[in-house]
Amino acid sequence: MRPVSIVHPITAGIVASITGFASSFALLIAGLRAVGATEAEAASGLLVLCVFQGVLAITLSLRYRMPLSFAWSTPGAALLVAAHKTTGNFHAAVGAFLLCGVLLLATGLWPWLARTMTRIPRPIASAMLAGILFPICLAPVEAAVQLPLLALPPIVVWLVLTRLAPRWAVAAAVVVTAVAVVLSGPHISAVHLLPSIRFVVPSFDPLVLVGLGIPLYIVTMAGQNVPGFAVLRTFGYEHPPARAMLTGAGIATTVGSVFGAYALNLSAITAAMMAGPDAHPDRDRRWIATVSSGTAYLVLGLAAGAATALVSASPPILITAVAGLALLGALISSLTAAFEDPQHRIVAIVTFLVVASGLQLLNIGSAFWGLIVGAIVMLVLTTGRRRPTEAPPATEPADPD
Repeated sequence: MRPVSIVHPITAGIVASITGFASSFALLIAGLRAVGATEAEAASGLLVLCVFQGVLAITLSLRYRMPLSFAWSTPGAALLVAAHKTTGNFHAAVGAFLLCGVLLLATGLWPWLARTMTRIPRPIASAMLAGILFPICLAPVEAAVQLPLLALPPIVVWLVLTRLAPRWAVAAAVVVTAVAVVLSGPHISAVHLLPSIRFVVPSFDPLVLVGLGIPLYIVTMAGQNVPGFAVLRTFGYEHPPARAMLTGAGIATTVGSVFGAYALNLSAITAAMMAGPDAHPDRDRRWIATVSSGTAYLVLGLAAGAATALVSASPPILITAVAGLALLGALISSLTAAFEDPQHRIVAIVTFLVVASGLQLLNIGSAFWGLIVGAIVMLVLTTGRRRPTEAPPATEPADPD
């Protein structure tokens, strides 16, 4: 293989890893802190997630010669931010992470469970994810009012680059935010910049397992793994090693949970950067990009301490605002999918409203109740009714692209 032939996929992998890390590490840390992690425990979780997803990408891509990439669950991180009312006990949260890992492992081992997960009605799953993301996507507006001097520069940079260079818009907003925070004068101890691993003994609170562990598994499957497989198939990889990928992610999540790593899964957005022709015109050479990305993540893990210290020194609303900018695309996709079918729009809006409300009942968070209420509404509205075969009337408003 000529050297020039591997430069492009290597570069694509490095760019994808930097983009993925920069666009969501703040949300990840904010989510871990929201459920009770200390600064050191959050740094440990970020470090372990970087290492495990790097190892999985390198190992499986080399084994199957396919661009198989992994990431932490961005919808899961958003769920953690919203779950601060469910628990502030990180030991209980780690128990929920462990349950999520076991369920991911079971999904890889037993295909019937994977089929069951893919049969969750799309309006309910998408509306639940949109409801989780909605409050976070409101944060840029709130931050612009509360902290205009700190919040407006990254928002403006994000807007301009969304027009000129969309791939770098969020990463640039993160850099501008970091500069603004450092210039504002918080003291960051040098000892916090070093990477470290912290063991956390899990505890198993039934209410936290139900209110956090199960929704974390569902949003990870519906929001990351299912789209991840779709991306691979879109670019011609019709038979990816689903069992190996899901089992690997499940084992990594289970083992990593006791070090603060909440959920690993297939990557979706950055996967498209490495599985498509932009990485390499030859489909059989694109696995080089994911090996490169995995290697880069091993290096990026060394920045976990510094990243966590920076987030901890920042006003929480500012960090949530940057995360909101990163999640706008996911919110648009979720809302579009939730309301795509006119027959199920009532189901979708009810699910969305329950989840977005932040309802806390029996110490179980709104994501779980949104699933339950959405399922009940769907049963009431659709049981015994025959779905019409004709097209919707011309007056029906068109769904956005």
